[in-house]
Amino acid sequence: MKTLNDYNFKNKKALIRVDFNVPLNEQFEVTDATRIVSAKPTIIKILEENGSCILMSHLGRPKGVEEKYSLKHIAQTVQDILGVEVKFIDECVGEKAETAAANLEPGQILLLENLRFHKEEEAGDKGFAEQLSRLGDIYVNDAFGTAHRAHASTTIVAEFFPNNKCFGYLLAQEIESIEKVMKTGEKPVLAVLGGAKVSSKITIIENILDKVDHLIIGGGMSFTFVKAQGGKIGNSICEDDKMELALDILKQAKEKNVQVHIPVDVVAADKFSNDANTQIVDIDKIPDGWEGVDAGPKSVAIFHDIVLKSKTILWNGPLGVFEMENFAKGTIALGNSIAEATKSGAFSLVGGGDSVAAVKQFGFEDKVSYVSTGGGAMLESLEGKTLPGIAAILE
Repeated sequence: MKTLNDYNFKNKKALIRVDFNVPLNEQFEVTDATRIVSAKPTIIKILEENGSCILMSHLGRPKGVEEKYSLKHIAQTVQDILGVEVKFIDECVGEKAETAAANLEPGQILLLENLRFHKEEEAGDKGFAEQLSRLGDIYVNDAFGTAHRAHASTTIVAEFFPNNKCFGYLLAQEIESIEKVMKTGEKPVLAVLGGAKVSSKITIIENILDKVDHLIIGGGMSFTFVKAQGGKIGNSICEDDKMELALDILKQAKEKNVQVHIPVDVVAADKFSNDANTQIVDIDKIPDGWEGVDAGPKSVAIFHDIVLKSKTILWNGPLGVFEMENFAKGTIALGNSIAEATKSGAFSLVGGGDSVAAVKQFGFEDKVSYVSTGGGAMLESLEGKTLPGIAAILE
């Protein structure tokens, strides 16, 4: 696996695919700069070796050229975070872009306009990729968040750098973190899967059953498993058409000696609202008119013990409706347990939109081993798929 450390960037122009698809408010201010901060080590390493950086990214889902999706809105934030002047150009291919790249001096940074202003980007157009390739000497992919897409800038452009392509530090770290969970992690290995739907996690569950020793199934998806086994779940969320599948997963897990843990009790609410009336009930005895909204105290205690015994932990999905303050206790307790295990030497990887949001919201970011920057890419990696953006560098 070739990384930045395999190259010397002196007097070289690095064409870097970053993932600066960051959220902006109505004043076009960046509200979460995590992805920019994550790319900093790669960019600074190249500049310190007296190379220059040409940064390319998409932002949002524009239909053609849309001013509100221009990367000019984030140029100042990028400059503030890197501590180096960032030149912005309102194009990413063509004469204007090529001239700006050619004039770039060692130690300088050029930020290109939104790649998705050109439909050829998402189409994986070879001609468009070739135009991008003219801008740099070495291609660096540091965008894990888009590594599962075979777009021009993430995959196709690598073809034009047969001997001069590598992973940036962020992408290399993402690959290593997932490999720790899926291949090289110290046992016992635990996967915590939460969130609303079994259907969105089926392929992950089937793929990781061979790799894990313990599987905690929490959140809304646990009710499909409970109902499938004859439990009463009241008005709780459930995918009735996935109950057979849930039973099959439990059977497969048993055959593979994987211990599956489903909450034993829940916080039940009489309506889907933060100010609902609540009661603690067994998960298989939820009264009609009530729905499970968070893991109960007994479940939290059981999960805590399992987490502390684990040496490798994957966390994907919350244990309750953590967006509502009164139903966030289970997710926070799990975060605390994983933080404690990590402090004692376990490796913990958090990935997937909701878990990452919870980790940030409740201050666990620095208390786990690694927080993945790519939702969809992370999930596809856990499903066992080879991501096109990664394969393009390895080829």
